Amino acid sequence: MVEGINAERVTAWLQERIEGIAPPLSFELIAGGHSNLTYAITDQRGQRWVLRRPPLGHVLESAHDVAREHRIISALADTDVPVAPTFGVCEDREVNEAPFYIMQFVDGMVLHDADAAQQVPEAQRHDLGLEVVDVLARLHAIDPDDVGLGQLGRKEAYLERQLKRWTKQWENSKTRDIPAMEESRRLLAERMPEQVGASIVHGDYRLGNFLVQGTRITAVLDWELCTLGDPLADFGYLLNSWIQPGELDTRPGDQPPTTVGGFPTREALVARYEAATGRDLASISYYRAFSHWRLAAIGEGVYKRYLVGAMGERGEMDLDAFADSVVNRAQAALDLLQQA
Repeated sequence: MVEGINAERVTAWLQERIEGIAPPLSFELIAGGHSNLTYAITDQRGQRWVLRRPPLGHVLESAHDVAREHRIISALADTDVPVAPTFGVCEDREVNEAPFYIMQFVDGMVLHDADAAQQVPEAQRHDLGLEVVDVLARLHAIDPDDVGLGQLGRKEAYLERQLKRWTKQWENSKTRDIPAMEESRRLLAERMPEQVGASIVHGDYRLGNFLVQGTRITAVLDWELCTLGDPLADFGYLLNSWIQPGELDTRPGDQPPTTVGGFPTREALVARYEAATGRDLASISYYRAFSHWRLAAIGEGVYKRYLVGAMGERGEMDLDAFADSVVNRAQAALDLLQQA
């Protein structure tokens, strides 16, 4: 028995929708997620799929809408942004006590950390890094109306809306006072740049959310934070995740994948994105600060869910280090704002 899965009912639901599926099915929780839970499904013929569902227990309002995530991935299926093919969404809670959706299992490595990145030959890392930027540029070039996502969210006032949303989430989730969060919030509101254009914004665009083969991204994963808005927010987030060798990281856990060396510098990413999109990145430090602040708000929510047991077993996770990472992210946001 796998926690979070009603194997009998989910199997019956899948049999009605996937021709040729061969029960009994095995379900395995895929490690590495701090958000929606991801399970690999394997049938008796070796065919594989993936199931996504919300975390167990405490869930913030609107934070884990898997039906919405399914809609986004399905809408992008015929674009040049690589996503996994989908097979349907179930919103009937009698099937599995929570909504879920099914997508194809796509081959590729997930570069969660430096150890995983070591599996990519050093000679391929630079081109893979450029591919990361190119895929993001292609995502930002899509007209949301052309793929049926024009009503996914408001296109204008993205930063203002995000500050409001994550301030609410922070206030609902916080377990302690962090002065840098409050001061960063004030400065972010005070120095907000004018939004130029709008696009589909992934919201969690980083190496750990791709499946890769060689220098190619085979699928972009984890679309639960996707919305419409300012594309520079995505790019600022990517730059923050792109920790270079010798730099300190604000997140807990293992070393980030880009610390192994061989990947392009942040400056090279900026040049590539500017060339691909024609966008002005003069205000990118603001977007990086915003990204750190938003990650701190998200991280506090994850930390609280671990405290109340909603994320399942903690394993060897150091909760104190995770709590410290929220403070570090808030301080990183404040540092960028004060240096600007």
